[in-house]
Amino acid sequence: MNGWIAFTKKEFMEQLRSYKALTLIAVLFLFGMASPLLAKMMPVIFSQMPVQGISITIPKPTILDAWVQFFKNMSQMGIIVVLLVFSGTLSREVTKGTLVLPISKGLSRNAVILSKYFASIISWTFSYALAGVTACGYTFYLFGRFSAPHLFFSLFCLWLFGAFLLAVIMLAGTVVSGNYGGLLLTAVVLAVMLAVNVFPRINKWNPVTLASDNSSLLLNAKTVGDLSAAVWTTFSLTVLCLILSLILFRKKKL
Repeated sequence: MNGWIAFTKKEFMEQLRSYKALTLIAVLFLFGMASPLLAKMMPVIFSQMPVQGISITIPKPTILDAWVQFFKNMSQMGIIVVLLVFSGTLSREVTKGTLVLPISKGLSRNAVILSKYFASIISWTFSYALAGVTACGYTFYLFGRFSAPHLFFSLFCLWLFGAFLLAVIMLAGTVVSGNYGGLLLTAVVLAVMLAVNVFPRINKWNPVTLASDNSSLLLNAKTVGDLSAAVWTTFSLTVLCLILSLILFRKKKL
């Protein structure tokens, strides 16, 4: 237990020293601030664009526009930033051999995996929560209120998808070597999920729907029940990825 605590502290310090935590916080905060602003300013932006002979009528922006923009930014660029920040969390240290010394001094391999995942998910949770609170504040300031249908469930779904990706990154780091091997394998997994998402029978269970159907929830095109299967599948796969990471890392040559 003491080894896990010490290694977790080391992970947080490394995130601060390498500016990973600062990068993630800054980028997600920017998305949280810019999304309602962009939704509010969109009619003004289009009105200033000279289009000769064409009349463009933009509906008055609403709270839904602000949150749709938020989820669009977070599920696309936000997820990419998470992948880039945490892709080398395990594989980089395995490649450099920096884990040999602490493990030889008694640190368990399980503690390494759990510490790295815990530190990364805390950073993701804090950054994402800050982005969500910022979006709520700016939406309230610009539109007079911030609530939308199924808003908090939509926020939870995207958070869970991020937690799942972090578990996939951890598993990828135990399977492949190299600084970018984990990123490439995670990108392949994400690409496969996006590809199979076009099939209705798979779509219901696909974790990627938690990041793609948020707007549908806000617009009441889908209900909480429609995404419940994907929530349980994503949670189960997250646990499975962590268990496989623990098993494979015990056998991995450092």
